Amino acid sequence: MSSPIFHMLAGAPVPVAPYSHAVEAEGWVFITGQLASGVDSAEPLPEGIEAETVKTMENLRFVLQGLGLGFEHVVQARVFLTHFKEDYAAMNAVYARYFPADARPARTCIGVIGLARDARVEIDLVAKRP
Repeated sequence: MSSPIFHMLAGAPVPVAPYSHAVEAEGWVFITGQLASGVDSAEPLPEGIEAETVKTMENLRFVLQGLGLGFEHVVQARVFLTHFKEDYAAMNAVYARYFPADARPARTCIGVIGLARDARVEIDLVAKRP
């Protein structure tokens, strides 16, 4: 097995803790959970679950593209929601726009009591290089 590659991407949101934007091993790419953060960690999160989900997905797109990948390479996603019952349907409506109906990754969605920066949604991904 080759050594893992730890990716930190210029222009991606500043990590809120000690982690890499993604780690790659044997063609598998593990993308750290993204919030609706901007490059400036002092920038406020967008208001509302729809806006937070869009920004979160766009942050994930940025990381994927920085690695030469796209949403079509995603095989698994995990979604974390702090207001599960309230936000589940609206988050799903936004999330679904990023994947074709016949090629959606496996997914887990979990209700949690808190996320960094008081975010309402965080999403992480696993992708596979072709």
